[in-house]
Amino acid sequence: MTTVVALLRAELGDRVDTSDEARDAARADKSGFAAAGRPLAVVHAASVADVQATLRIATATGTPVVTRGAGTGLAGGANAGDGEIALSVRGMDRILEIRPDDLLAVVEPGILNGDLNEVLKTQGLWWAPDPASRAISTVGGNIATGAGGLLCAKYGVVRDAVLALDVVLADGRLVHLGHRSVKGVTGLDLTALFIGSEGVLGVVVGATLKLRPLPVGPVCSITALFPDVRAAAAASAAVTASGVQPAIMELLDAASLEAVHALLGLDTPRAGAAQLTIQTDGSASVAEAGAIAGILRAAGGDVQVTDDPDEGERLLAIRRSLHPAMETLGTTLIEDVSVPRSRLADMYDEIARVERAYGVRIPTVAHAGDGNLHPNFVVESGTEVPQHVWDAADDLFRAALRLGGTLTGEHGIGLLKRRWLADELGDDQFRLQRDIKRVFDPAGILNPGKVFAPPGR
Repeated sequence: MTTVVALLRAELGDRVDTSDEARDAARADKSGFAAAGRPLAVVHAASVADVQATLRIATATGTPVVTRGAGTGLAGGANAGDGEIALSVRGMDRILEIRPDDLLAVVEPGILNGDLNEVLKTQGLWWAPDPASRAISTVGGNIATGAGGLLCAKYGVVRDAVLALDVVLADGRLVHLGHRSVKGVTGLDLTALFIGSEGVLGVVVGATLKLRPLPVGPVCSITALFPDVRAAAAASAAVTASGVQPAIMELLDAASLEAVHALLGLDTPRAGAAQLTIQTDGSASVAEAGAIAGILRAAGGDVQVTDDPDEGERLLAIRRSLHPAMETLGTTLIEDVSVPRSRLADMYDEIARVERAYGVRIPTVAHAGDGNLHPNFVVESGTEVPQHVWDAADDLFRAALRLGGTLTGEHGIGLLKRRWLADELGDDQFRLQRDIKRVFDPAGILNPGKVFAPPGR
């Protein structure tokens, strides 16, 4: 420990932080779970050279490195523990270039998603990925987890909005992946490989992002209250099948809706009621809102439509308040599965079955436009997650796979889901992915223990 920290300090000076406060903060993320022990030090990188120096020292000494941004992850993927270096790139937060003529921006990884879009909107542009944590999560973290969000049904996920990456490899080499051009198929697509790789292949130190012009026209907001969550899920599938493309389509089940209303001091919703919140944008937004409202009414929804922007923001604030609302119920294990949109109602049936079978509460919100659900397993505050809750999660994950879905739509695998990864991938693909990691990280120092479970687990 002393040798590694001394080497880091010799290269990086006061950017190496060994205070108890900094090391404790680097152990955890928003998932509520913490790594065992404390990292050796937190390196607050201010430049690409800082990252390169850290990784050269780590390789030379065989010291594991865990890269962190804002610490808003929900799968334990950036938690640093005993014997590890926590490499923070949060301070690398500059916008290096904006090119409206090419619809691209070049940024450092530590810039917050929301801060980037505040700057871009002054030029009539935006970066479309829109996670619920956009005000507090970094672009680098969005890239590391392959984040999605509320708008991805229409505008895509992070993978659709990145043109190129600058990456520091485990041995300190800097490589540029991808292109500034819209098209580019030279060689294998290593840019896409790094998106969602959760820090196990290298450290993203720069990103060339694909921008969009801000939508022109009013934003219309639609709310529809249904007697139960299955009816709401079926209605969302009917909207998708119609071919109309809303920008946002969010579903809150009864437990989620009640918790959010209680947090915000709103009237208590009808017992058992579930709510769809939908927005349309662009030049056709009014016509699309009218068509969607008709579909929802035909499906039995109590529908309201508005083009008032303040009212629209109020409605979205209800959805964005889900996580703090869940925190009022106890310790929450926030999960993330996706299924084909036509199977959304079936997945809610499975969640209800798991609740009954294991005696657990699982308030669940969904990005209904793309079939991504966030089940929240609620346990008593301050307690470890009991085994029966993990058993319930296991049952729920396997139900999603049976329905043709996936273990994670946007949060990543991290620590929390690594035991199920091979079940989804199958033996051959699992081995291929482990082999790819060894090519990029032969000494196994990058985010060890994350994504790929140790043998026998």
